Amino acid sequence: MQIKKRDSFSEGINTLLELRSNLMRTLISFKNELSADDFSEMPFMNAEGYHSKTIAYSLWHIFRIEDIVAHTLINGDEQVFFSGKYKERINSPIISTGNELVKNEISEFSRQLDINELYTYIFEVKDSTEKILREMPYEKLKEKISEERREILQNLNVVSIDDNAVWLIDYWCGKDIRGLIQMPFSRHWIMHTEASIRIANKIHK
Repeated sequence: MQIKKRDSFSEGINTLLELRSNLMRTLISFKNELSADDFSEMPFMNAEGYHSKTIAYSLWHIFRIEDIVAHTLINGDEQVFFSGKYKERINSPIISTGNELVKNEISEFSRQLDINELYTYIFEVKDSTEKILREMPYEKLKEKISEERREILQNLNVVSIDDNAVWLIDYWCGKDIRGLIQMPFSRHWIMHTEASIRIANKIHK
């Protein structure tokens, strides 16, 4: 509601940043409280919902999507993932969002990741997105994603052509900037953080 109106737009961005800081404290708590093996545990593998993944996957997924949307689609610059050479640093077999992975593929993927480097990546993505948000003029909110940026996104191959993933391109490119702020930068964090809490609680029961 705040970002909808010019008069309360900056207040709305501050509310968003506060939300993200609170959620990030929870994500950091996993690093402090869980073992390396815990990050690839899947206690709800056969469940319906976001808690059917691993915590490592959830972290990867939140911040690959944010990096792609913030930099390729909104800012039109290079993703943190590529500029920081994070594929090699995190030891990831993929560069995509991970939507194409299912069940055991998710746990195998998670076991390969360097969790310390993954956290370095998520901190850098968070900071870079928030710089974009702080500098964003109210007028930009109603902008749609251009065909040129959609094409650049497709050519980067960061969204799998698998049916579980390829829909993301239409989904993002069908939104205006305000819609993207409300989903990848906020609601998406909430959904996967809550799921990760459920996973962590089950592991430590």
